Amino acid sequence: MADSKATNTEEQAKDVLLSGERLDHLLTRDLQIIQSPEVFSFSLDAVLLARFAGVPPKGRILDLCTGNGVIPLLLSTRTEARIEAVEIQPRLADMARRSVALNGLSDKITIHEDDLRSWVPQHSGTEGIFDAVTVNPPYLPMHSGEHKGNPHLAMARHELGCTLEDVVAACSKAVRAGGRVSMVHRPTRLADIIVGMRRYRLEPKRIRFVHPKPAAEANMVLIEGTKYGKPEVRMLPPLIVYEDSGSYTQELLDVFYGRKAELTDTKLQSDEEGRA
Repeated sequence: MADSKATNTEEQAKDVLLSGERLDHLLTRDLQIIQSPEVFSFSLDAVLLARFAGVPPKGRILDLCTGNGVIPLLLSTRTEARIEAVEIQPRLADMARRSVALNGLSDKITIHEDDLRSWVPQHSGTEGIFDAVTVNPPYLPMHSGEHKGNPHLAMARHELGCTLEDVVAACSKAVRAGGRVSMVHRPTRLADIIVGMRRYRLEPKRIRFVHPKPAAEANMVLIEGTKYGKPEVRMLPPLIVYEDSGSYTQELLDVFYGRKAELTDTKLQSDEEGRA
């Protein structure tokens, strides 16, 4: 049955793939995603954020800077909530929509082509309407490095379309009181993230550093805050990507193959909810 489903999906993909695009497997729930090295391909940070983020079993979730929609696709395996996503680049938003349709998830995931700095969700009032918000924003400040080459990759990597403050402000505006905002970023920006979150009434609650190997310096940080939460942040155990031998750690393998739906300890998460 699984082989038949995969074959049917691959046949459908022939009609939706554009020049330079390919179809990749997400290794969980038979999900597939349209990618293009010329435009955008997701990386480990997006997968880890989708498994780290605290999400409700039902309700509404928003993903900002969605790229080709990998985070909404992965989140759909963890919750029955409605998921909306915002992407400023037309080509990426189009890829995300086609991937959502290809996986039969158009009734659960909606992709908006818009600017997170001005986008306003339907039926929103003065307070946010989303129970959870996720975001994998551009990591590099606009003035850092060279970004005159591929415009798609430049915007995904550098703060050309939005700054870190723009991102945090949009997250705070979108999430309801008591809701969660989860982000993946570079550890070098952690101080800026924490200051920004508190400025926009998002109290940092959970932080987990990601290390390529046990003795290596962290190269990613996962952080989650609660809207109007009480001050108390917990440092989770470090997440190690590779063993010293070069093979993936068991936790990463469990995430990749869908054997583990989330990275966090469920008891710790329950304790946090009681303290929010």
